[in-house]
Amino acid sequence: MSSTVSARLIPLGITVGALGVLVLGWALLHRAEAGVNKVPLASAPKPVTTIVARETTYRDTRTYVGTLRAWVEASVGPQFISAYVDTVLVRPGAKVHRNEVLATLDCRNASASSLAVAAEARAIDARQKAIADESTRTSGLLDGGFVSPNEAEQKQSQSVSEEARLAAERARVTTTTLAVDDCVLRAPFDGEVSIRSVDPGAFVRPGTPVVTIVDRDAVRMTFEVPESDFGAVAEKTPVSIRVLATDKVVFGVVSRRSPAADPETRTVHVEVDLDNRSHEIPVNTTGEVKVEVGAPVTAVAVPLVAASITGTSASLFVVEGDVSHKRTFEIQGEEGSSLYLQTALPPGSRVVTEGRAMLADGDRVVFKDAPFGNPLSSGRSATPHEVAP
Repeated sequence: MSSTVSARLIPLGITVGALGVLVLGWALLHRAEAGVNKVPLASAPKPVTTIVARETTYRDTRTYVGTLRAWVEASVGPQFISAYVDTVLVRPGAKVHRNEVLATLDCRNASASSLAVAAEARAIDARQKAIADESTRTSGLLDGGFVSPNEAEQKQSQSVSEEARLAAERARVTTTTLAVDDCVLRAPFDGEVSIRSVDPGAFVRPGTPVVTIVDRDAVRMTFEVPESDFGAVAEKTPVSIRVLATDKVVFGVVSRRSPAADPETRTVHVEVDLDNRSHEIPVNTTGEVKVEVGAPVTAVAVPLVAASITGTSASLFVVEGDVSHKRTFEIQGEEGSSLYLQTALPPGSRVVTEGRAMLADGDRVVFKDAPFGNPLSSGRSATPHEVAP
């Protein structure tokens, strides 16, 4: 009897187990499908970061790169002789005064030659005086018939010849004296030593600089501008100059402007004089000149990262409600990280700064506003001219 009951329970158990497996499989399938997002991703709002465009004023600015030069600069070295350097008495940074000795050369040969020429000049002078006196006496005897006219003329010609030799020897004395003076190198003006080119023992020739002196009481900012900007750098035009060596900004006006462009580079030379009696500005360093052009105009400022620039136009994504629209606006200019657009973009508009690469016109977005630093009240040209000196 028991074996018959067990035989009947086996199919029932198999059936119940199968049903349990089916129920468990259905439950697992339902759970998996519940975690699947059946909403198309393209229709979901895209997260972006936006800023609010601000109304401001913009003034076009030209930027040029130039060199800050000393008002007076001189490379001091021998002009007439070649010799070994005996002493160099100064080093870079030393302050010197006019006629102060900077260096000396070993000019023993020049000194000896100068002494020899001076002695020869004295000998010729003595002979010339003797011949001149003899010629005078001979001329006196001519009236009494004691000498012939020919003899008197010969004595006079000898006197004139010796006088000419004396003049030539005196010129040689002057030349050798200049050579001796060239052995002592002196400061041509009050200033500072900028370069020490050689040390004692070096051999120098005429034109070889030994020491370079600069006068920094006044500084010239020199730069070149394209010929198209000739009118923007007229005399008395205010400029600002950032000294790269000190990262300070100084102000001045255009002091002079060349009336002609360089025929090779087609650029115009411009200079700005700066008072530097405090000696804060180092010379032969780089400066960045900014010149404002035209009158200030009303503009709308946005971050530069919010736009794609093509020529004079910028493309932005403007958020209206929860939809982004791609718009193109004319550029007024740019300055630093700010872009200045024409007022066709209404102030207060939200423009996308982050996430714009994945947007298309008409996409829905969910945005988060980010702060926008205060845009500058003036800017520079979107295509600035930067010309090396």
